[in-house]
Amino acid sequence: MRGRQPAEAKMGGVKADRRARPYRALLGSTGLGALVLMPTCIPALAHTGLEPALSLASGFAHPWTGLDHMLALLAVGLWAGLNGGRALWAWPAAFVGAMLAGAALAIAGLAVPLVEPGILASVVVLGLLVLTAARLPVALGVVLVAVFALLHGHAHGAELPGGASAGAYAAGFALATALIIAIGIGIAAASRNATGRFCVRGAGAAVAALGVALAVT
Repeated sequence: MRGRQPAEAKMGGVKADRRARPYRALLGSTGLGALVLMPTCIPALAHTGLEPALSLASGFAHPWTGLDHMLALLAVGLWAGLNGGRALWAWPAAFVGAMLAGAALAIAGLAVPLVEPGILASVVVLGLLVLTAARLPVALGVVLVAVFALLHGHAHGAELPGGASAGAYAAGFALATALIIAIGIGIAAASRNATGRFCVRGAGAAVAALGVALAVT
């Protein structure tokens, strides 16, 4: 019996490490995004003092002030958490990346059709995906969330405050987006039993219902 304990402990450690890898990957992708955006903030800091800090704070606050944005981001996290595996990092990374692309289009003055209806549709669709615990191929999920993220990002970019640093503002809402999605993943990860999954799917129903309510008001 004594000879088995180290081997069993080693196997348990390997399993725990495998379970932790997706979460480390998510944190890594978020940190990588911040590092990529950091050079865009530094030049502005050198020229305008506190402007980048204020722009960063403004960008970080923006996703929290729109119920449609918050619901969609939370649903992405819940859905990724229900699917597990590569979806845990691929879908959040795709959302953040496409969102930044959409913001860049708006800042450049390029229009994207049906932004507001598309954002509301994203809330309903993502809520229904959580409600049904839909399991899609990771690549198809990437395409779906990226399309929605492009619309959300365009709305963020179109609301860039006058005089704000675009790089710092984008860094702020990218970090807030990653955080809200991570909250959704954490909720799903903590709800692995039958009761917990039922509650997560109920949250998806609530998201979809709120999306419909926002669309008709």
